[in-house]
Amino acid sequence: MNKIFVLTLFPEAVMGVLSGSIIGNAIKNGIVDIQCIQIRDYTQNRQMQVDDYPYGGGMGMLLMADPLYRAWKAAADQCKHPHTILMSAQGQPYAQHAARRLSLEHELIFVCGHYEGVDQRFIDECVDEEISLGDFVLTGGEIAALAVIDSVCRLLPGVLADESCYIDESHWAGTLEYPHYTRPEVWHDKRVPDVLLSGHHENIRKWRRAKSLRSTRDKRPDLFEKLPLSAEDKKLLADEKYDQ
Repeated sequence: MNKIFVLTLFPEAVMGVLSGSIIGNAIKNGIVDIQCIQIRDYTQNRQMQVDDYPYGGGMGMLLMADPLYRAWKAAADQCKHPHTILMSAQGQPYAQHAARRLSLEHELIFVCGHYEGVDQRFIDECVDEEISLGDFVLTGGEIAALAVIDSVCRLLPGVLADESCYIDESHWAGTLEYPHYTRPEVWHDKRVPDVLLSGHHENIRKWRRAKSLRSTRDKRPDLFEKLPLSAEDKKLLADEKYDQ
């Protein structure tokens, strides 16, 4: 069983999200064990203080190293080889390849920062890597941690019905996903593409690959430039029938 610990000031909010839907079922089925640790429970201050003013002055408050360390230690003591992640605007931008890498880690500890940041001494001593969702700032690390945990857990064996549920999706192999359609066949005078109704599996495969390549080229040229295009890929891109 994979173990995930979340160090947070808002454990109810975190588990409220994770306990539902697919990830909630993975928890119930024993595929992953997710526990939230309330940082305030590990302060030795009567006021349950976890933050203080930064040395050197400046705006905002910092999460103190000691309560964070005690909370982290409570999680680490339940692990053999924990990998600790701080959700931080200074971290490496998150991507699907990182989700695949983290899904191979059996014990993860997520640290959700708040206020102006975290005492650097805790980061130096306990954090293995810092991750960012992008070049923007959130009021806390919980939303970012939830996104990463969701993307990692769905890759664990048994969470989704079949691995095809994620290997055909956007970003798995460097491309965006092809478009999808469901019933009815005609909606607002728009028809489902005939090839998807044909039952011809090879033609459907080629159509989906062509659409995936075109979508990547048009929406994310930065990704498209990195693609190793096969001879078939180049032929599909050149074939005008897939422009429709």
